[in-house]
Amino acid sequence: MISSLSGKVASTSLNNNVNTVVLEIGGIGISINVPNRVIESIKIGDQIQLQTYLVVREDALTLYGFTEMADRSLFELLLTVTGVGPKVAQSILGINPASVVATAIKNNDLKVLEAIPGLGKKGAQRLVLELKDKLASYSNAPASANLSIKDQVESALQGLGYTVKESALMVDLALDKNADKEIDLAQAIKLALSTKNSGKN
Repeated sequence: MISSLSGKVASTSLNNNVNTVVLEIGGIGISINVPNRVIESIKIGDQIQLQTYLVVREDALTLYGFTEMADRSLFELLLTVTGVGPKVAQSILGINPASVVATAIKNNDLKVLEAIPGLGKKGAQRLVLELKDKLASYSNAPASANLSIKDQVESALQGLGYTVKESALMVDLALDKNADKEIDLAQAIKLALSTKNSGKN
C-alpha cells in the first residue's frame, strides 16, 4: 500500500465536491483526494507530506491523503462502519481532526455528527454504535503519546505484510498490556509482534 507521499503541490481543485491535490514527485503528478482542512491549508508550490490510503475499485484506483497519521488511521477505521465509504469517511474528517471526531463519537454527540455532510442521522447513529468502544486512544489526552506510537507501529506491521485489521489488533493488545509503562517505538513493535506469536501458540 502507498502509505505516504512527499512532493510539491502542483495544483489544487474542487470537482463535484471532491478536493484534489496534485503532488509533483520526480516529474510525475499524482492526484490525491484530501479533506477540506487540508486543501484550505496549502497553496501551489508548497512542499508537503501526506499520509495516504489507496482505495482499489474495479474501475479506479483512488488515493486519499491526510496531513496527520491519526486522521488516516481514523479514516481506515471509519471504512469498517456499515454504509460508510471513502468519500463519506473523508467528509467526516473534512472539518475536524481525528481527536474531535472521536470525542464526538465516544460522547454520543449526535448533533455534531449529524451535521457532517453525507452522514445524516442514521449514519451518525451507526458511527456511535460500531465505533464508540474503539476510540479511547484518539479522544483521551493522556493517550496522545501512545497514539503516535500506535500509528507508527501499525504502519511498520503493515510493511511486514500484516493487514490493517491484524496490525491494529496486535498494537492494541500490546499497548493495553503495557499501559502503565513508557515504551519507545522499537519496544512497541517487538511487543506487538510478540502478541501475534503468542496467539499462534
